[in-house]
Amino acid sequence: MMNDLANFLQFSAWPPRPDWLFWASLTMVAAGVLGEFVNRRLGLPRVVGYSVVGMILAALGHGIFANGALDARLRLVVDLALALLLFEMGSRVNLRWLRNNKALLGASAAEAAVSFVVVGYGLTLLGVSPLVSISCAVLTMASSAAVVGRVGAELRAAGQVSERMLALTSLNTIYGVLAHKLLLGWLALDQKGDWLEAVAQPLYAFVGSVIVAALLARLTAGLMRRLDLRNENSVLMLLGLVLVALSVARVLNLSTLLVPLLAGMILRNTTERPWVWPRHFGTAGGVLVLMLFVAVGSAWTLQALAAGAVLALALLLLRLVAKAIALTGMARLSGIDTRQGVALAVCLSPVSGTMLVLFSEVQLHHPQTAALLAPVILSTIALMELVGPIAVQWGLRLAGEHHPETPVKEAAKR
Repeated sequence: MMNDLANFLQFSAWPPRPDWLFWASLTMVAAGVLGEFVNRRLGLPRVVGYSVVGMILAALGHGIFANGALDARLRLVVDLALALLLFEMGSRVNLRWLRNNKALLGASAAEAAVSFVVVGYGLTLLGVSPLVSISCAVLTMASSAAVVGRVGAELRAAGQVSERMLALTSLNTIYGVLAHKLLLGWLALDQKGDWLEAVAQPLYAFVGSVIVAALLARLTAGLMRRLDLRNENSVLMLLGLVLVALSVARVLNLSTLLVPLLAGMILRNTTERPWVWPRHFGTAGGVLVLMLFVAVGSAWTLQALAAGAVLALALLLLRLVAKAIALTGMARLSGIDTRQGVALAVCLSPVSGTMLVLFSEVQLHHPQTAALLAPVILSTIALMELVGPIAVQWGLRLAGEHHPETPVKEAAKR
């Protein structure tokens, strides 16, 4: 009888089965509700709630690595959301400040270099193979632009630590991507023995990314001089430009992290006009950012956590200590005190989305190496996806730059 009724009503299947759109929409609603709950009741950043939903999906076997490899659709969401966040972050980095405060530039290089050395050498002392140790040191060199940018914006953070947090995250992302390209070249050399490919590919990726980023910045500047950024259509056109550049980077095998970040930095530092647009490019970008944290939060498996959680915890402690040593050691020279140096080190501790993208490229080109790295890398993401946003919040509070109740206009004047 029910089958006859289903045929009469022209159901495509009986019993009805929700499609992927239903589950994606339900996930967004759950993430939004939980994000508001943890923010209003627990005083935590909303992204913690988004990540919890992702972790639940992973526990149920529906994570981004559920089939052993990165889900292509979710990787696209991660790339799109990170492109918006990195472009937005890059557009806030003042290179003139770094040129005038060379000690700050030195602090940036020191925190990345010391982190690489301490993590790589520390893991080796713990019995990890040199290949895995060096790879982990490279993949964790960059701080999470998504966590740093999103939590900082949500808390309306403003001040010396907040500005340095954005600048140093942008810079160590550049260092991390370049080191990652060199790592891929080294792995290719080890497998094929081809020096030309090992050197040419990283060079091509960097130069090509700079060219595409410069074109994006120029097109954006030209377009925005003629349009009002307060207009929704203008923001959508800007969003479209960023996504077109991202698509070009994917097609040409360039860095999907460097292109938007460098484009934002070029735009900020080659034009006199201050660029201000809606956070994350409005509603469409906000949806992508929410899904980014859900997707990255689901990037773990029980098997990986059981095999790599201890080493992941050791890696994170080594990395935090390294950043604290470098940034407190350079604090006075760069114009901040020791307390602010500690706060900055804590704010730079998150790793998640950026590391996930870099790891996925290792998995694509060198699956055997990725299999060795997976337990530690996925466990690191799982541990920091919840702790990272709270660490940024705590660091900003320690610096006295936590202003969640400050009106937007007032925060912009700080």
